[in-house]
Amino acid sequence: MGQAAKVLQLFKTLHRTRQRVFKNDTRALEAARIKINEEFKSNKSETSPKKIEELIKIGSDVELLLRTSVIQGIHTDHNTLKLVPRKELLIENVPYCDAPTQKQ
Repeated sequence: MGQAAKVLQLFKTLHRTRQRVFKNDTRALEAARIKINEEFKSNKSETSPKKIEELIKIGSDVELLLRTSVIQGIHTDHNTLKLVPRKELLIENVPYCDAPTQKQ
């Protein structure tokens, strides 16, 4: 896949992730849209293949971070915040073990 195609795919992936992560939060959706577009526009004239690959890696890392680490919170009261995790963030609870067994 050519670099231009990778950049376009990353751009689309970031916007899809933004829509999933900040669903029903218009302020966050708009702020993320503006930030994504600004970052891509600011690097639009980049011609160095090495630098472009580096920027693609950074963008991919940001997408992964958004997808796996961001949880929405809704203010329900003056000092209360209700967390709304997405289904893909909920993982099976692994029981704690005081005496772990050694791998062989």
